Amino acid sequence: MSMLQFLLAVDVTVVNIALPSIGADLGAGGHALTWVVVGYTIAGGGLLMLGGRLADLLGRRRVLLSGTVLFGAASLLAGLAPSFPVLVLARLLQGAGEAVALPAAMATVVLLFPEGPRRSRALSVWAAVASCGLVLGFVLSGVITAHLGWRWTFLISVPVILVVIVAALLLVESDRPVTRPGPLDLPGALLLTACPLLFVYGVVQAGEPGASPWVSVVALAGAALAGAAFVRVEARSPHPLVPLSFFAHRARVTANIATTLLSGALSTSFLLFTFYLQDVRGVGPLEAGLTMLSMGVAMVVASLLVPRLLGRWGARVCVLAGLGCTAGAMAVIALVAVLGAGAPWLIAAMVLIAAGMGFGLIGLQYLAVSGATDEDAGIASGIQRGVDQLGGAAGVTVYVGIGFAPALHSANPFVTAAGLSVIGLIAAALVIRRLPQHVLN
Repeated sequence: MSMLQFLLAVDVTVVNIALPSIGADLGAGGHALTWVVVGYTIAGGGLLMLGGRLADLLGRRRVLLSGTVLFGAASLLAGLAPSFPVLVLARLLQGAGEAVALPAAMATVVLLFPEGPRRSRALSVWAAVASCGLVLGFVLSGVITAHLGWRWTFLISVPVILVVIVAALLLVESDRPVTRPGPLDLPGALLLTACPLLFVYGVVQAGEPGASPWVSVVALAGAALAGAAFVRVEARSPHPLVPLSFFAHRARVTANIATTLLSGALSTSFLLFTFYLQDVRGVGPLEAGLTMLSMGVAMVVASLLVPRLLGRWGARVCVLAGLGCTAGAMAVIALVAVLGAGAPWLIAAMVLIAAGMGFGLIGLQYLAVSGATDEDAGIASGIQRGVDQLGGAAGVTVYVGIGFAPALHSANPFVTAAGLSVIGLIAAALVIRRLPQHVLN
């Protein structure tokens, strides 16, 4: 399960450093290239709840294998894509494959271990693997692009996917026979995917020089209407994608809100590191990827410490420590940008980001699946992973989009993006502190 999680996490970031090569080879400009990154995360995040529902209705093993096969086929298509539209389509299909496979994989891990120290250790491994995958995606992107070409950033996943499929067939317990599976809430899934897609499109268009403001207004209005329609559909559907009763569990809802804000800041930090190293300091793709290895090492250390501290301190302290470390990292990024300091000065921010991911996300994952049963573990896992990905995409869109917008060129874009991230992290801390102490321990 962690091997699959690693591959899915790698594919979130593995294209970042390869984007200039992709654009040059397929004739795509900078504006179009954003969809190679955002299309994957939004398609995956928007359909994750549907994937979680499928896992609960049809069986985790069946859904896990189906999503993994789709992800592998889409990776092959991306690596062989003859044109840019085909590459974007392949990235959307990769996101759909992730959305189907990931909730089933996480639900399998959750149900293998009872609540308590054993589950916290298992989720720590799960989160550490995901964190390392995100960071190593940058490293692999630089190495592969420099020596093999950008297409291999996708093709290298195919043989590993085959190993995952064989291992799942051998190791994952067979599902119970399916008897009269309930209907799927396809309108809810479409609305939940359309809402963030329209939101991202509207914000990106607003920052484009010469773009009509009405395009952004219509897109953002459409996003708001899709969000409102989603709530209405879920309230009336006999088989909702996300049962509104799910939101009666206060700890889960609070954890998912905080996850959205933390993930937005973390994803923003990755792009700020990349932009500063390559665009400001003139570091090459390979060196930029290797520079971020320090973050991977720090994540391994954090993954070893967090399980022990989670049981000793409780989730409240761990989550607040993660939010504080991430805010500190953003302050370092802003200071380095103002002073024009060299790349080594970013190592402190990378270590703090690793601590923020380790403490914050593991504690929030534990809260997000608290009280999960065999009937709703898939949807709880799907929602948690969905808000993680959509929060990251929204954070990049808003924080980086506003910070680097042409209208704000007089300001330091790194300071603006980092400052907005800190505001979001403060809001997340306030949300967590509102939970009663006994809920967080």
